[in-house]
Parts: sequence; C-alpha cells; structure tokens
Amino acid sequence: MTKLWQKPFDSAQGKPSTKLHPLIETYTVGDGVSFDQVLLPYDILASAAHAEGLKNIGILSAAELAKLKAGLNKLKKLYEQGKVLVTVADEDCHTVIENFLVEELGDVGKKIHSGRSRNDQVLVAVRLYLLDQLGKTQKEVAQTARDFLSFAKKHQNVPMPGYTHTQQAMLSSVGHWAASFVEALLDDCAVIGGVMGHVSKNPLGSAAGFGVSLPLDRELTTKKLGLLMTQTNSLYCQASRGKFESVVLEALVQVMLTLGKFAQDLLLFTSQEFAFFSADDSLTTGSSIMPQKKNHDALEILRGKVSKVISHQHFVQDLCKNLISGYHRDLQLINAALMDSFAIVQGSLAVAQLYLKHLKPNQKEMEKKITKEIFAADVANELVKSKGIPFRDAYLQAMERLDEQEFDLQKNLKSKISLGAPGNLNLKGYETRLKSFPLH
Repeated sequence: MTKLWQKPFDSAQGKPSTKLHPLIETYTVGDGVSFDQVLLPYDILASAAHAEGLKNIGILSAAELAKLKAGLNKLKKLYEQGKVLVTVADEDCHTVIENFLVEELGDVGKKIHSGRSRNDQVLVAVRLYLLDQLGKTQKEVAQTARDFLSFAKKHQNVPMPGYTHTQQAMLSSVGHWAASFVEALLDDCAVIGGVMGHVSKNPLGSAAGFGVSLPLDRELTTKKLGLLMTQTNSLYCQASRGKFESVVLEALVQVMLTLGKFAQDLLLFTSQEFAFFSADDSLTTGSSIMPQKKNHDALEILRGKVSKVISHQHFVQDLCKNLISGYHRDLQLINAALMDSFAIVQGSLAVAQLYLKHLKPNQKEMEKKITKEIFAADVANELVKSKGIPFRDAYLQAMERLDEQEFDLQKNLKSKISLGAPGNLNLKGYETRLKSFPLH
C-alpha cells in the first residue's frame, strides 16, 4: 500500500526517497491498526461529507461527487462484509480509504484529500465514534436504571440495615438501597448527555491545524455530519485532542463509580457473614481446592475495572498535558484508552443487569441481624416530636429508652417520610426522569 506522505523521489537530495525502516514502521503504527479498523466507517462518513463540501466550492463536479460517494458506499459495504482490513503497511484507515478511491476511480479519487489533513480526518472520525458509543452507553445506563427501579419496586418494603462507617446506623430497605442506584444512574445518563453536546463539534476543515487556502464550507459539513456546531479555531481543533476525550472518560468514570459501589455492596452482602442477598449459581465460579466455594468473580473484576477506567482518564490527561500547540503523534495512543474504556463500561453494565435479574433478598436473614440500637436516632426524633425535648437532650436520652419500646419494622420504615427516605422513595419521579432517556 502507498502511504499518503510517501514520495517516489526526494527532489531535495536528487535521489529516490528512502524506504521507511520496517522497525520504525511497526513501532509507530503499533496496535493502532486495530483501532483504525474501528474508526474506518466513521472516516468514510466524514469523507462523504467532505466531498459534499468540495463540490459546493467547485473543487468537484456533480459527476465526480457521485462517483466518490458510490466508491465510499462500496468500501463501506466491503467493510461490513469483513473484506477490508487495515494493516501496518496501510498505516491508518485514512490511507485505506484514499488508496481504495484512487484504485477504483483514478484521478477522481486523488481529489478527495483536497483541503484536509489526516489530522482533521482522525479528529472528526473520533468525534463521530465518541458520539456513537456515548449514545449506546447512555441507552445501557438508562436500561440498568430501569432494572434497578423494577428491583426497588418489587422489594421496596423489605427491611435492611443501613450503614455508616461500615457499622449499623439506621433502618433502611432493599427498595431504598436499590433506588439509590436508580438516581445515580439517572445522573450518569445526564452527564453523558451533557458530554455528547460538548463533543458534537465539527473539526473537519481545520486541516493540519492551520486551515487551508480554499473557501471550505465548514458549516455545510457540520450539517451533513449531524453535529451541533463547528469548532472554529483550526489550531484549537488540534489542541482539543485529549481534552475532549478526557471529558468523555470522566462520564465513563462516573458510570463505573456507580457500578463499582453496587459490586462492592453485593460482595459484602452475599457473604455468609451477611447473607442479605443470594444470586443464581450460574453467576458464580468455584475453587480448584475448596469444593464449597461459590465466588462472585464477575463482581470482583467489575470492582477492579473501575480503577482501570480511572487510570485511562489519568493517562489521557497526562499524555496531552503541556504539549505545545499543534498535532503530535503521541495523541495516537489515546484511542486505546477510549476503546478499552467503552468496552469495560458496556460490559460492566451488562453484568449489573444480569445480576439484577438473578438477585434475591433474604428478608429473614436481614431482619435477624437488625440490632435494637439501630432505632436510637428514631427514639431521639420521636422525643423531639412528641415531647418537645430539644434534640441534643433527646439524643442523650435515646439509648436509655431503647429497652422501653418495641419496634415494628414496617411501621418504622413508613415513618421515614422525608423525601427520598425509605417511606417516601418517590419511585414515580424516577419513572418520569427515565422517560427523557432513549429506550434500550
């Protein structure tokens, strides 16, 4: 394959160009070809929009545009059939597209690169990829929130100890616990939506970072690509590489922080010491030496992968901090962090959804482990409400009065009427919020 930058003759030295050393070729391309394989359809989409723009300013005729679009459609179909593979020799997906068009269309294919650089090509392809993956992820996050909501409704009155400092604090419920994840995921959905709006900016036409002497209709390509706005300053387009991806990764980190807490809770609450929940055996692995073991390995892996997504974000931030303005090849390494993070988040959401389908609260075990001391704050609040005792005095008397009372778990749960408490979960409010997010 001919590289886009390769010249057959070095006019400065008056001799044929030196061939790139194979070690340098392999090292600089690295595993980037696998990521370019993913980006190729987005690059095809952006190339079609760019061709429309070239026709609009007279670089292409209507006939040439039609040929280029037909060629791009053919390449897209071949890609979908698994017949297009980006190799180290190709260097990147941009080279594959241009070489294909030249081979298919001759001189018409050579016109596609007018007014653009591989720098803005990769920028716009990555933006389109990010928007696609963020949209898919948001749907899965919303679906997971719906699953938690169903679980909360089903078990909303099952008493469960609530904890602070990993010690029993006040009475809670399974519904209250599950609803906390519903709201967290709804917030995560909103964060993703905000990030999608931020990312939906078109860098195509910024070329290598310094624009071109052609009157490119950048607003047209923005419209053709379905993006919200055009990123104006051509140098900032390059400088935003890494910044935008870091914001995307922050949204993914937020999702993983929610799922990681769920995983940690279940690892604790499914242990024999707690036994608050039980899950289907099909979700567990065993031990090679201890026949009785039923291990929740998937939850442990999920918990560990929270750190991995966080580390990906730190890597991207660290990679692009203090680089001078302009493009740098270092930025190629961002794609691995992005694609791995999306795979981790989407896989982790699938695991959470699976657990919710096969998770059962053990009500008797939870009730058995609820201590009388868990009602101390309720006694203090009741003294304030019924006796008019100042809270600080009631606080001091509460422990002394515990033995004087019998506690009804359901009555206690229903007494927690402040918004968002176990007796006032406002699950319908979550249903309303969920309607604003796309269905799975």
